[in-house]
Amino acid sequence: MRTCVNFAHRGASGVCPENTMAAFVKAIELGATGIETDVQMTRDGRLVLIHDETLQRTAGVSGWVKDFTLDELRQLDAGAWYGEEFRGEKIPVLEELLELAKRHDLVLNLELKNGHVSYPGMEERTAEIVRRFRMCGQVIISSFNHYSLVLMKQAAPEIETAVLYMEGLYEPWVYARRIGASALHPYRLAVTPAWVQEAGKWGIRYHPFTVNEESEMRTMLDAGVSGIITDYPDRLAALLA
Repeated sequence: MRTCVNFAHRGASGVCPENTMAAFVKAIELGATGIETDVQMTRDGRLVLIHDETLQRTAGVSGWVKDFTLDELRQLDAGAWYGEEFRGEKIPVLEELLELAKRHDLVLNLELKNGHVSYPGMEERTAEIVRRFRMCGQVIISSFNHYSLVLMKQAAPEIETAVLYMEGLYEPWVYARRIGASALHPYRLAVTPAWVQEAGKWGIRYHPFTVNEESEMRTMLDAGVSGIITDYPDRLAALLA
């Protein structure tokens, strides 16, 4: 049974450019015990860590991630948009984060971003890489695409999955069990202490997102959640200490 996991949302994205190695390393320095990130696929089938399906916001060029090769993406700057001191940060590949997480014994929440773009084969490719790093016990796969979660369980039954959702679902723990998921990743407003307790009876854990205010973190901890996804892992680390 894990203690409350301090998931850094896209790394320490409150103080670093999201989904960069700088953000992941900083998250560890700030006390994170887990990292949440977003997975997409390049034109040549490599898995990269970036939130948006398009590149404009964080890499400054037009176009879709799916239409670029990895070599082309690695030429882009994923840090300068956030601050001059981060100029030169690259869009990471999944293997880079797995290596870091394995070295520091982190829990990883990999969100498959396959709602707008289908990315055929993403589930199998993710399973293959996670297995190669022998990280199956430290990885949770989440997605707003719940069909993808079912495919993931078929591809790798030993890797945990989590249901991502925004609104208040009725008895989501029942639904989670039905599709083989072991955790719920709801938007922070779709959580109540009673639901957390009831889910626990079904063996389902709550990891709400994105919880940034200390008062709300305390409320979530009092409710008994098993993890919190936050832009500010240092704030949560102080409370957990």
